[in-house]
Amino acid sequence: MMIGVLVTFTQTDKFDRSTLAKIASELRAPFEGMAGLRFKSFMLDEDGVHARNFYLWDGEEKARAFFTAEIVDKVTGIYGVPPKIEYLDIVGLVDNSGA
Repeated sequence: MMIGVLVTFTQTDKFDRSTLAKIASELRAPFEGMAGLRFKSFMLDEDGVHARNFYLWDGEEKARAFFTAEIVDKVTGIYGVPPKIEYLDIVGLVDNSGA
């Protein structure tokens, strides 16, 4: 069973796109080849006040094991605000990455 995790950071001011792109670039390497993680995306909403990261994990146990208090503290420091973490049951998926 796959599980999605949506992590949302909300600021009162807008996030700077170039700063978020730098964060994504710097944080990419630790996730490459991570056991149980199918993919991760770094996103910025149109309004600029919501930065979101989406993860797709092979299972709920792996997803929940990753989001420790230590990780939450770390990303709070990186983004400047604490995240809202939502676990989502993936009931269907279209993957065109191999096409």
